[in-house]
Amino acid sequence: MNPSVVPPLRITDPARFGRVAVLLGGVSSEREVSLDSGRNVLDALLARGVQATAVDGIPALIEAIRAGGVDRVFNILHGGDGENGVLQGLLQSLGVPYTGPGVLGSALTLDKIRTKQVWIAAGLPTPRFARIAPGTDPGSTPGQALRAAAGELGLPVFVKPSCEGSSVGVFRILREEDFAEAVAFATDYPGELLMEQMVVGEEYTVGILGDTALPSVRIVPAGDWYDYHAKYIADDTRYLCPGMEGEDEDAIRALALEAFRAAGCSGWGRVDVMRDRAKGLQLIEVNTAPGMTSHSLVPKAAATLGIGFEELCWRILEQTL
Repeated sequence: MNPSVVPPLRITDPARFGRVAVLLGGVSSEREVSLDSGRNVLDALLARGVQATAVDGIPALIEAIRAGGVDRVFNILHGGDGENGVLQGLLQSLGVPYTGPGVLGSALTLDKIRTKQVWIAAGLPTPRFARIAPGTDPGSTPGQALRAAAGELGLPVFVKPSCEGSSVGVFRILREEDFAEAVAFATDYPGELLMEQMVVGEEYTVGILGDTALPSVRIVPAGDWYDYHAKYIADDTRYLCPGMEGEDEDAIRALALEAFRAAGCSGWGRVDVMRDRAKGLQLIEVNTAPGMTSHSLVPKAAATLGIGFEELCWRILEQTL
């Protein structure tokens, strides 16, 4: 199958989906974004005649399943147990179909460090990195650990939690004075941190829909980099789609699909890529429950192929049948 071709719809009757729980909200650091995404998905499914209901968080979903009111789940629970394999294992054990990758792909890709290790083993390009373990060695401090890793990689670098999303806790370190905020965060953060060489070049993302890699999106923030504000608040971030042309566009879409599959993923998701001016394309991370807000990128890419938001949600839900 051509990875750039979108197949025709397989389902035309919304009754085939039965009762759909749109899982949103939850308790992760991405709750507010998830609520926004979930409301949009719910409205889209209802507009197409799907019997859909919003369910906030996994405990509420369990109760709804126990009550016999759920035939399948549209998972738009960003971060935490919505993307780390916990939800997927639960639903798989209960025999409830769900959108997005399964247990392995979800658990692996929420962990940026392990994802990069798999990509490296598969011979796929990704920036050099260092792992900052939770806590520190006796006699060491978070500041010393961060500076030691930066000394190994060389500035500039990014520091980010290995298992968070939406640019939560991401710090850009260009010079010595930039360490302070990252050190303060690392002092209190209980999980692993990833320090990654900063790619000097353009930022892209590629949506995955089944066996199709959607057109790339080039992200051009008004500020220096694509942080939380640029992603969800600012209206001056520019999105160019397709982000590349000709053979370059074919290459980034093929790489994104290969990276998605290498990480054990299927269904739908999004692969973030950068083009280093010296090294070429570099894989950054995978999102297995991408945003579906007014600023989100998978809907923008789908729209360039004539797939509106309602149809996109329908196509994602089709994958559960």
